[in-house]
Amino acid sequence: MSATTATAVSKECVPTVVNLSPSRPATRAARRLPARTRLAVAAGRAAATLSRRCGLGGGGIIGGRVSLLLDPHVLGHLAAGRRVVLVTGTNGKTTTALMLAKALRTLGPVAANSDGANLPDGVAAALAARPDAPYAVLEVDETYLPSVARQTHPAAIVLLNLSRDQLDRVGEVRSTERDLRAAFTENPGAAVIANADDVLVASAALAAARPVWISPGPGWRGDALSCPRCGNAVLHDGDHWSCPCGLRRPPPHWVLAGSELHGPDGRMALDLRLPGAVNLVNAAFAIAAAHEAGVPVPHAARAVESIEAVAGRYRLIRDGARSVRLLLAKNPAGWRETLRLLGTHRPVVIAVNGREADGRDLSWLWDVEFERLRGRPIVASGERAADLAVRLRYADLPHRVEPDPVRAVAGFAAGTVEVVANYTAFRELNARADHD
Repeated sequence: MSATTATAVSKECVPTVVNLSPSRPATRAARRLPARTRLAVAAGRAAATLSRRCGLGGGGIIGGRVSLLLDPHVLGHLAAGRRVVLVTGTNGKTTTALMLAKALRTLGPVAANSDGANLPDGVAAALAARPDAPYAVLEVDETYLPSVARQTHPAAIVLLNLSRDQLDRVGEVRSTERDLRAAFTENPGAAVIANADDVLVASAALAAARPVWISPGPGWRGDALSCPRCGNAVLHDGDHWSCPCGLRRPPPHWVLAGSELHGPDGRMALDLRLPGAVNLVNAAFAIAAAHEAGVPVPHAARAVESIEAVAGRYRLIRDGARSVRLLLAKNPAGWRETLRLLGTHRPVVIAVNGREADGRDLSWLWDVEFERLRGRPIVASGERAADLAVRLRYADLPHRVEPDPVRAVAGFAAGTVEVVANYTAFRELNARADHD
């Protein structure tokens, strides 16, 4: 980075670097686990091994679930002696956590749930898998962030964004904002790396004792048209926003301008292997969080720039004369970014399931700008293909319906096909690709 500090970065409140270095190595001897916890971890590992041998999955989730069942306090015991960073938000958790984990590995071994298993059972499995790692970077579903933070006592929390997602399970996003606000109050020792341009995030993170503000640029505003504190309309003026009640955009410590990241020490250009503006945003958060941990910014940037794939996202599969690119989109805010990644005029297969992990309420389909797909072949697919077809019909988009996304792709003779799937549909497609 150059010695010139970016003018868009706040000079009033330069963040203090948080010492994430453990006071001593997090060895098994240094962190003697209670007998009940040792038994719970052993049982979890046995369950995970059995799951893998039976071909039922990777075993991480069932292993963590068994451990939590046998010892409800297993998270706290497994996190003791480590420096923990939690990554949460509606979109971008898996990518940002992977980027941050890779950056922190320049300091030492890191425990991480890089497969995206972000509920407490996945978090427990990640900690149990690396008992001697002094650092932990844990992606956490925003609904469970308060309870996970209560047990793991994080040194830092990354809050990317907040928007509606899985209304039947999570509820309204404003309720999530209030819960996160309370969680930050309960964890005054944690630095909170937060999105200054997201009204809901800023409202929550202003409760933090040590906020570090990132300005990635305006994003999805559909869920924050009114103030979460008083209900008045939020006023926008360029990059700035405010409410008559006094809630306003905090001055940022880090600013992302195109592909250039401006920080407290200067500016640098980012050259990612991952596609799209959304991954530049994820990289900005990961670099800022790594900087808080004491990783030099150039080292963090190199680690982030080396990543080529994230848990099957952006995967390109060759199938004879066809190339199939897999993309993940789970909610209106995520679709907003995914639509920008689609190649011009390429055919699109949209695969939508409605299981518990996806959210059974698919009302979010009506907030996605599918109209932007006009002019290209479209197939409605997945277990909820009929619901999707209704939405596409109201968008006046010609399409065909094929519930099996693999058969949907096979209906195209040659060229590149974009396949956009929500959570369980995406995981199944990756598993079928691996099996084939």
